[in-house]
Amino acid sequence: MSDLIESVAGGIATLTLNRPDRLNALSAEMLDGLIAALQRIAVDPDIAAVILTGAGRAFCAGGDVKAMAARTDDSMERRAAELRLRHQLILLIRQSPKIIIGAINGPAFGAGLGIALACDLRLAAESARFGTAFAGVGFSGDFGGSYHVTKLAGPAKARELYLLGEPIDAREAHRLDLVTRVVADGALMTEAQTLARRFAEGPRLAYAYMKRNLLAAETASLADVLDMEAFHQARTGMTEDHREAREAFVEKRKPAFKGR
Repeated sequence: MSDLIESVAGGIATLTLNRPDRLNALSAEMLDGLIAALQRIAVDPDIAAVILTGAGRAFCAGGDVKAMAARTDDSMERRAAELRLRHQLILLIRQSPKIIIGAINGPAFGAGLGIALACDLRLAAESARFGTAFAGVGFSGDFGGSYHVTKLAGPAKARELYLLGEPIDAREAHRLDLVTRVVADGALMTEAQTLARRFAEGPRLAYAYMKRNLLAAETASLADVLDMEAFHQARTGMTEDHREAREAFVEKRKPAFKGR
């Protein structure tokens, strides 16, 4: 059985972490599969959005501590180099031209929290729980969690969540802007698919350029962002989708976007 299940339908790719017996703790096969899938999806013109979720009752419990305990012969340099390669996953999610929706169906801890927070939109089931978890196993943190918690919830809350390691529920995560919406457990995938379909039927090139603008806005100067916005606005103004939107506006009808 594969540690990652991938399916595609109607312009939407669904990636399911599939180690339910281990609460979808990360494995080499799962991480390699996620990286390969996101690299492929990024250049696939038939896919507009991705739903990332977990099988069973968890989203992702983070690293596989049991597997870590079995590793005794690696040097610090080798482990760091391997982790840097795995961290490609976070950059792929953030930099993908596709909209990545995290459908957080259950616990998201440690590296699993980092992966969830990298997604563009994060839908949490009411029963989902979130935690850094690193202090409990003597680790300092990985997979971009410290970056995203600080950006989303602020530095003071990030210190609290990391240093104390106390988990929070979905409602508190929403209050802290760690998740976009909280939905009933049974409605999670329906809501995620509804959002993904909206992006599949929308102006795909415009969404891709929006992501570039928003990513740059986190670190670039205002002048640099304005320059980027000017170029991207001019580029999207030349697309078939923009022309269709103009015509639909005049004709008082809903535009039929084609992603071109």
